[in-house]
Amino acid sequence: MGLLSEAVESAQNSAGPVDIAAVRRYRSRFGAALSLEQQIAPPLGVFIRAGKASGNVEAYDFTDVDRTLAAGLSLQGSRWHRPDDTVGLAVINNGISAARESYLNAGGLGILVGDGKLPHAAPEQIIETYYSAAVWKFIHLSLDYQWINHPAYNRDRGPVSVVAVRLHAQL
Repeated sequence: MGLLSEAVESAQNSAGPVDIAAVRRYRSRFGAALSLEQQIAPPLGVFIRAGKASGNVEAYDFTDVDRTLAAGLSLQGSRWHRPDDTVGLAVINNGISAARESYLNAGGLGILVGDGKLPHAAPEQIIETYYSAAVWKFIHLSLDYQWINHPAYNRDRGPVSVVAVRLHAQL
């Protein structure tokens, strides 16, 4: 039995909040991912990525995602005389396992998700677009926009917009 199942069972037996400390211990989280990328034309590329991870172990290192599917396009800036720039668009569908859903609904908290209940679970759906500008040959500045439907796997939340600025330096 996984950590999440033990915590849910503990909460159901006590009719109180999940006591994760009672069952917490380090465990490996197994998973697999597949990533395919293809150049369609010299400036245009496409990608598709899929991943699945065991959903019965508390996530502590990255995210609460147990399964993901993403697809997207990227276009180099040679058409507008900026060959080192890139514009991209992606769609992402993230989901959680039944065990993680039960755990969160019983009051469990994830590394990024959890506010005491998850009454209306739904996949997290994201549309992301970005523009990466080459400031110098070794420094890129990116502007990023994400539209997230059902953030934190809850149909009652969102949609929300997230705007980000990234600076990437490679020496």
